[in-house]
Amino acid sequence: MKILVTGCAGFIGSNLVDELLSRGYEVIGVDNFNNYYDPIIKRGNIQNALNSAKFKLYESDICNFSEISHIFKKGKPDKVVHLAARAGVRASIDNPKLYTKVNVLGTVNLLMLSVQNSTGQFVFGSSSSVYGESKQLPFGEKDLCTSIVSPYGASKRAAEFFVESFHHSFKLSCIILRFFTVYGERGRPDMAPAIFTKAILNEKLITQFGDGTSSRDYTYIGDIVLGIISALDHDFRFEIFNLGNSHQVTLSDFISTLEKITAKKAKIETAAKHEGDVDKTWANIVKAKKLLGWEPKVNIYLGLTKYIEWLRDTNRK
Repeated sequence: MKILVTGCAGFIGSNLVDELLSRGYEVIGVDNFNNYYDPIIKRGNIQNALNSAKFKLYESDICNFSEISHIFKKGKPDKVVHLAARAGVRASIDNPKLYTKVNVLGTVNLLMLSVQNSTGQFVFGSSSSVYGESKQLPFGEKDLCTSIVSPYGASKRAAEFFVESFHHSFKLSCIILRFFTVYGERGRPDMAPAIFTKAILNEKLITQFGDGTSSRDYTYIGDIVLGIISALDHDFRFEIFNLGNSHQVTLSDFISTLEKITAKKAKIETAAKHEGDVDKTWANIVKAKKLLGWEPKVNIYLGLTKYIEWLRDTNRK
């Protein structure tokens, strides 16, 4: 089995690639190493993969149809896991055109090439941001997603519509996975788990946006990777699944958990909530449990403990 993974050098992508290789898959990796955060970090993420004879890396942009077409024709992947995206809710407010180009047009390019090359399955990494400020808690896959509050969330929802349309129009087998606040080893440096953890470890000031009552459904990277592999193992025509821990953790509780694990007191200053940030996320995962046979195994305390151990072991704190 040969799997094409876009965004292969990113946080989720690189962890997925390592797991796929450990299971004997051949992996075609695509990443453009953009500068949303330091590309050196991304190159470090795939060092293990580069040592494998079953891994082939292409430094290419999913918006470049000609380049990606060449990769499909040469690699002939059996399945595609599309994780490449312009990330970041707050940054999307400053540059919505870029987010539309990468997250929508880039996805359409990959869908077209999957159809043209008779790829067996297309797995799309979406986001809990598509739920926005939905009042229906926990968020369910049948939610109409009419309360999106950021261009990032809008771009991911628009991409979802294209994924579904390609299933109906071209009979492409597609699975959409909505990830909920993923954290853990190789976590993006711009996300709160990395920012807060490193600040507490180094006894530096944390900026807490809001009063600490906002909550997130923090999901450990190892659980997310197993969820993606579960999707690859199933032959659904079209399905949408939430992949989350299915527990709400307030920002205050998240910080206090870090304090317990590190035995350090956080230094906190408060600021107003950012535009585009939602108040709550919370995944209903009944469908993933039933149809994928997947459920998260790692709670927030254990997940953060693993993450902190990794930061210390790799001198990234």
